[in-house]
Amino acid sequence: MTPSTALLTDHYELTMLQAALRSGTAHRRCVFEVFARRLPDGRRYGVVGGTGRFLDALTDFRFDDGVVGELRAKDVVDDTTCAWLSSYRFCGDVRGYAEGECYFPGSPVLVVESSFAEGVVLETLALSIFNHDTAIASAASRMTSAAGDRPCIEMGSRRTHEEAAVAAARAAWIAGFAATSNLEAGRRHGVPTTGTAAHAFTLLYDDERSAFAAQVASLGVGTTLLVDTYDVPTGVRTAVEVAGTGLGAVRLDSGDLLAQARDVRAQLDALGATGTRIIVTSDLDEHAIASLAAAPVDGYGVGTQLVTGSGAPTASMVYKLVARADDGGVLQPVEKRSTGKASVGGRKWAIRRRTAAGVAEAEVIGVGEPPADDGDDRPLMVQLVRAGEVVAAQTPAAARERHTASRAELPPAALRLQRGEPALPTVYVQ
Repeated sequence: MTPSTALLTDHYELTMLQAALRSGTAHRRCVFEVFARRLPDGRRYGVVGGTGRFLDALTDFRFDDGVVGELRAKDVVDDTTCAWLSSYRFCGDVRGYAEGECYFPGSPVLVVESSFAEGVVLETLALSIFNHDTAIASAASRMTSAAGDRPCIEMGSRRTHEEAAVAAARAAWIAGFAATSNLEAGRRHGVPTTGTAAHAFTLLYDDERSAFAAQVASLGVGTTLLVDTYDVPTGVRTAVEVAGTGLGAVRLDSGDLLAQARDVRAQLDALGATGTRIIVTSDLDEHAIASLAAAPVDGYGVGTQLVTGSGAPTASMVYKLVARADDGGVLQPVEKRSTGKASVGGRKWAIRRRTAAGVAEAEVIGVGEPPADDGDDRPLMVQLVRAGEVVAAQTPAAARERHTASRAELPPAALRLQRGEPALPTVYVQ
């Protein structure tokens, strides 16, 4: 049996539910929205990540006997609330941006329409998934954009929580990474996996030659040999002597990567290993990758900076009530007016305004009604859940293709790594 996701939440969601049940307002029709007021400082676009994981978690969001027993034992909520929770099934509707889509400040990334009771308990579940996965996907997109045609490999599992590592690998693949080192991400999400050896393997042997020989004997000459445990030029020469000129690749994990890559390329070519690739690792981020664009590098392994969002470990998304039914059952916009944290009330729809050539020029958000399409626009929101049933599963493979297309339609300025304003303005129309 799949574990319930119901307690992946905050205490106050259930106390709000209890108070609303007692006052009789719990069943009012409501619209909740996930959005970000701003992008991380200096970023020009973001990438929606986590939609598929949220839909999976929503399916498993059940207050079974064990969960309700826990709530009763700790006196979290009263018996009436426990009884209501025991029969909880989300029966509402969910619309939102398809996973992999680019987003901007104010984009209605996810819209949950349900009773207050059904929707309020989903806040933490939605935000914990979207804030993490979106942060990783956004950083990964900048990295793959900087890398161009050179593949990026995700290898950050040792730098984050074990479950975050799996989610990060999925989000990175959506944003264009070629593979991951994380085997659970391969099993769970179908992300291609790869890996060869660490410095520990070389240090296991009496000398580097013996280590390389053992690795080649096991994995074949197409393997990647790590050549910087001791002395790089010696390591490269030994690698080619052991594997021959058909050696698949060498990996550099320390030092001045730009200078070393040039020296290693010249050495490999001189030894006749002209087809041997050079893979670089060592705490890379999008700026380091961009700085290596002119280097004879064939691929990048990225770890710490990826799984921490490259300086932006959260997307700062929020989950806000933006409309509720009045006593006559008619939805009315509601909005938060706090200084610096204001929200725009009302149910929303979004389109991406594009030029006749298909280049995006604005994020247009209709409040209350869908915005008018001028002929070249692209609708951004899809029905994800209808009457409690998932109707548009978000697979990593589809999200990966979607992201490629979404990023390609952004104006060229969006892909600059220098700090700047969002590449598209957000325009509200009513």
